[in-house]
Amino acid sequence: MRVLVLHSHPVEESYGAALHRQTVESLKAAGHEVDDCNLYAEGFDPVLSRQGRMIYHDYPDNTEAVKSYVERLQRAEGLVIVTPVWNFGFPAILKGYFDRVWLPGVTFELVNGKVISKLKHIQKLGAVMTYGADPFRAFIVGNPPKKIIKRMIRAMIKPFAPVVFLAHYDMNRSTDETRKRFLEKVKREMERF
Repeated sequence: MRVLVLHSHPVEESYGAALHRQTVESLKAAGHEVDDCNLYAEGFDPVLSRQGRMIYHDYPDNTEAVKSYVERLQRAEGLVIVTPVWNFGFPAILKGYFDRVWLPGVTFELVNGKVISKLKHIQKLGAVMTYGADPFRAFIVGNPPKKIIKRMIRAMIKPFAPVVFLAHYDMNRSTDETRKRFLEKVKREMERF
C-alpha cells in the first residue's frame, strides 16, 4: 500500500521528529511504500493567497500552485498525519496544507450543495500526535484535532474506515519513560497499519 505521511514537526532533533522517523520506519518494515511529505523540509507555503481563494472552486485551475501535492494525495492508499497539537489545533503549516491542497475537484465535489468525497482510494487513516495538555483539558475544549481526524477526515474517506489515533498527552510533564513507551506503541501500531 502507498502511504502518504504528512509530517509537520519543525525541529529535526525533537521528540516529534523521532515519532516521525519511527512512523516511517515501521510503515516501511510492514511492507508499505511510503511517500514522506515533510512540510517544513519541503518549504510548503501554507498561505491561501487572495488569488488562491478567488479560484478555490475553479477545478483544475485551483490545483496549479500545489499540483505536486495534489498528485501525491491522489496516489495515496493510506494517510498518516504526524504532528504536534498547538493551542488545540494543527500547526499553521498543516492547516494550510488542508486549505490549499484539499480542494474542490481534488478531495470533494459539490453536487447540488452536497459534499461528495473524492478520497475513496484511501483505505486507512492514522495519526500520531503530541499534546502539551493532559487528556482532561483536551476533552474539556472538545479535542478538535481528534475530531478532525476521527470524524471529518474519516468521513471524507469513508465513514467506517479504520483509524489509528495515537496521542501522547501531557507532554509538558512527560518523562523519558512515557516518551519511550509511546514511541514503542507507535512502532507496534504502524507495523500493523
